[in-house]
Amino acid sequence: MEATKRSTFKVLFYLKKNAPKKNGLVPIMCRITVNGKQSTFSAKLDISASAWDLKYGRVSGKSKEAQSLNTRLDSIRLGIERCHSKIMDSDGSVNSNKLKDVFLGMDSGELTFFKFYDKFLLDFEKKVDSGLRAYGTLGKYKSLLIHLRSFALSKYKTSDIPFKTIDCEFIQEFDYYLRNDQSLEHNTIWVYKIGLTTLCRLAISRKHLSSNPFSEYKNTKKDRDRGYLLRSELEQLVSFECAKKKDELVKDLFVFSCFTGLSYSDIKGLKKSNIQKFFDGKEWIIIRRKKTSTSSNVMLLDIPKMIINKYEGFSKNGLLFPVPANNNCNESLNKISQLISCLENKKVTFHLARHTFATLFLSEGVPLESLSKMMGHKNIATTQIYAKILNEKVGKDMGKVAENFKEMESSFNSQIK
Repeated sequence: MEATKRSTFKVLFYLKKNAPKKNGLVPIMCRITVNGKQSTFSAKLDISASAWDLKYGRVSGKSKEAQSLNTRLDSIRLGIERCHSKIMDSDGSVNSNKLKDVFLGMDSGELTFFKFYDKFLLDFEKKVDSGLRAYGTLGKYKSLLIHLRSFALSKYKTSDIPFKTIDCEFIQEFDYYLRNDQSLEHNTIWVYKIGLTTLCRLAISRKHLSSNPFSEYKNTKKDRDRGYLLRSELEQLVSFECAKKKDELVKDLFVFSCFTGLSYSDIKGLKKSNIQKFFDGKEWIIIRRKKTSTSSNVMLLDIPKMIINKYEGFSKNGLLFPVPANNNCNESLNKISQLISCLENKKVTFHLARHTFATLFLSEGVPLESLSKMMGHKNIATTQIYAKILNEKVGKDMGKVAENFKEMESSFNSQIK
């Protein structure tokens, strides 16, 4: 009888010298070869290239660090060998991809990170369909998944990763990837990290992750100057007569937002049932914000009342307004702003109206706490951003304080004379 051909099996560690980190260290990679076919993954260890023994595929020297790293490499090698024996005993054959997946905990019977993410998205889509979550937020989670899959292919050469890969190093390396490889802005990365934090917290609560991978990661949102219209600019916009009815509708909706603080999505879903008489006998808008599900209660002033009356009967299903698509609204606003001299150099988008509401009513003396409640902010710190940029309010406040020093000024002036 012909002897059964034995499979060849080899484990090799090497440095990925073409991808050095900012600190100068180089990642150690592991390559599994079975019958000439190779599969690689990161050993999740970094060293200086000068400390690597190329001949033996180990860290050179007898320092404590070298011994510790070599012990961890030996542990990886031993783990792979055990997996190899286990697969051979059960299946009689093995290939490099199968061996790598079993060692990394990605065999078909185990829940992996991306399988978990896919289930999360399916559940989130149901919440969007039920009106519990915003469609835009779903889009952000889908974009985050695209970046994570791309990162996994780039760093680990795999289409999926086990939960044990999601650690502090993974989080920091993903930050570097978004920042350096994808050239994303700081605040965009901040948004993605919020989404990833939510996923990791859910995984921890369901016992898929044993520890918080964000424990060593620090990232805060950078404050940006938020555009808004000055009162004089808003007055010119209100008095501007549009040549087309569709532009007039968009202008009116924008002005409505300036006097209510409601976002585009909130105005689009605004119904007659949201207009209620409150404790003071006056009409208020009572809603829960689509983006955050927080309550937002705003008293109706005369201008938004007139806009509601103007478009009464134009919409179906109890909606107050026939709201065009957001892109169409922004196109109309851009066209209108080019025809108003004081706005032609400003980027006027629909969301600018919400910022205008905040700054306008702060400048008119509405307390920060009241404004935060009207805008439906979960945290007053979000509202405080508007107070920081409002120099006009600072000037008014200082003007009030100046009145308290009139007597002192008079006394001082008499001494000068």
